[in-house]
Amino acid sequence: MPVQVTPDPSLKDALAAATRPLAGMWVCSGSPLVAEICAGAGLDVLLIDAEHSPNGLEGILSQLQAVRGYPVTPMVRPPINDPVIIKQYLDVGVQSLLIPMVHTIADAEAAVAAAHYPPRGMRGVGSSLARSSRWNRIPDYLARAADTITVMVQIESAQAVDNVEGILAVDGIDGIFLGPADLAASLGLLGQQEHPEVLAAVEHCIKAAKAAGKPVGVNAFGAATARHYLDAGADLILVGADVTLLARGSEGLAAAFIPALPDADADDGGTPAGR
Repeated sequence: MPVQVTPDPSLKDALAAATRPLAGMWVCSGSPLVAEICAGAGLDVLLIDAEHSPNGLEGILSQLQAVRGYPVTPMVRPPINDPVIIKQYLDVGVQSLLIPMVHTIADAEAAVAAAHYPPRGMRGVGSSLARSSRWNRIPDYLARAADTITVMVQIESAQAVDNVEGILAVDGIDGIFLGPADLAASLGLLGQQEHPEVLAAVEHCIKAAKAAGKPVGVNAFGAATARHYLDAGADLILVGADVTLLARGSEGLAAAFIPALPDADADDGGTPAGR
């Protein structure tokens, strides 16, 4: 007799049950082993990225399987707000989606439609073939699927900030997530995520989410900025990434144990040292 399976909680369940803001990190390496290491760190959320990272469908599946046994909520960001890609992600068992580059109400409505079966949406029905239903071992999966899926959308442009109240009002949007890097670029402040204008735009969106009664998350790798956004009311903060931790950590080892190279201009006439 087949094992009876119940759906795992998704991010909206974790946020609803939380008594404090949730903290998480990005997983961008594409490695199930790294994802599993991060899953055991004690954080609340792992965001597996496929927009700016080398993550294909099979790799996302492997990472979901790798973190499955840990008390952490996985979330996945697809590369684009596309119904075919979203369908495939849901079918391999993604339950919490972060849809990037949602600028308008129509973009938000498209994300919701892609995530749900008809008549609410346009998700193709392939549950008997898919891990999402555990190959039809989750009783009544088709009727229950909407309750197991979280759709958060990323606000990361000046246009999206202007439309944030309308985006939050879309039925089926479970929350918003602020991307200060792209937002700064959109505002003509490339690379200046902590510019006062960017901070003000993020704070405006946090207030809008609070007024709408929906959760809001934000990306903030700097500790002071993360604290600032938590004080402003963020419900979810992503404070690092596997690849950046490895990059900065390995650089720290090199700085500690490898002597600095001599100044190339220290020799007479500016001749490189040792020549």
